[in-house]
Amino acid sequence: MVGGGPGAFIGAVHRMAAALDGSMELVAGAFSSDPDKSREQGATLGLSLERVYGSYQEMAEKESARVDGIDVVSIVTPNHMHFPVAKVFLEAGFHVVCDKPMTNTLEDAEALCRLVRKSDAVFALTHNYTGYPMVKEARHLVQQGRIGTVRKVVVEYPQGWLATPIERDGHKQADWRTDPRRAGAGALGDIGSHAENLARYITGLELEALCADVTTFVPGRRIDDDVSMLLHYRGGARGVLHASQVSVGEENNLNIRVHGSEGSLQWFQEHPNWLYCRALTGPEKVYKRGNDYLAPATQHASRLPSGHPEAFLEAFANIYVNASRTIAAKIAGEAPGPFDTDFPTVQDGARGVHFILTALQSGRARAWTDAAYTPPL
Repeated sequence: MVGGGPGAFIGAVHRMAAALDGSMELVAGAFSSDPDKSREQGATLGLSLERVYGSYQEMAEKESARVDGIDVVSIVTPNHMHFPVAKVFLEAGFHVVCDKPMTNTLEDAEALCRLVRKSDAVFALTHNYTGYPMVKEARHLVQQGRIGTVRKVVVEYPQGWLATPIERDGHKQADWRTDPRRAGAGALGDIGSHAENLARYITGLELEALCADVTTFVPGRRIDDDVSMLLHYRGGARGVLHASQVSVGEENNLNIRVHGSEGSLQWFQEHPNWLYCRALTGPEKVYKRGNDYLAPATQHASRLPSGHPEAFLEAFANIYVNASRTIAAKIAGEAPGPFDTDFPTVQDGARGVHFILTALQSGRARAWTDAAYTPPL
């Protein structure tokens, strides 16, 4: 692991997710740019101190020289470090799991696409909401034509934790997430990218154009904290996306509605085990996680029987376990299982970066902006 040192939120989430199914073991880390903090975190995690490093460059060099060296690196640093860390480890022959957004520039995102192709590495991006079983069921129902042709997508991700300038009080997570140099974009990159990815994952639709209103509400803040936009998809569907970190009273209310010509779907991240389905005629149906009437991919993503809630960590773990199975198959020279490659890839990362930058461009111009994009394969 690179990043995830003392006081880091997402690093601990990644470690729990990676460990949940017993398919990965944390054996080495460069947990902080401060060598003392890295050693402190390594000791807390019970690692051999000879495999706790003062820099990610040292870790890549020394682990590549070990017979028992790492197979994969998990990158959980602030956004601006994703590219240099991923580049070093890909060039050293390692597989990569990376937090989102993948990079801060499209040039870097496309460079990673080419590096992954050249190295034949597995690259997984932790858009963890794609790991929820009922999100996979929604995707299945759309693919099967159960709601007809998709006409309208409404996706929103409101939070309220940045409604005041807590970054000025030394709040570690707020500090780097509101720093343009390290974060790249604010609410748009942190949670708007999740909303766009969720909509694309469920519907399979690709963006054609967007018109974004990108706002900073908190005085003195140097980065966006609220965004609303209209979306045009290839094929004629329309969409609305809203992401905000200044919506007082909201916690983590990611939700999506997909309206088709014959029905609609609705899913709430804060109530993730239910999927609401409505048709032109007849009563509303509620699909529940853990039941045998669900699609095979949905059942594959569940660990518990029906009635036992599964949520954030399990969804995150689905990214890790699928990536680990795909990596293990590659190492063994075998084909991965039928569901094992179901995780966001380096190309999804490039699409996400293009979306963020296009929305920022549209916000500055206050105009519709071309959003069509095909990443390097």
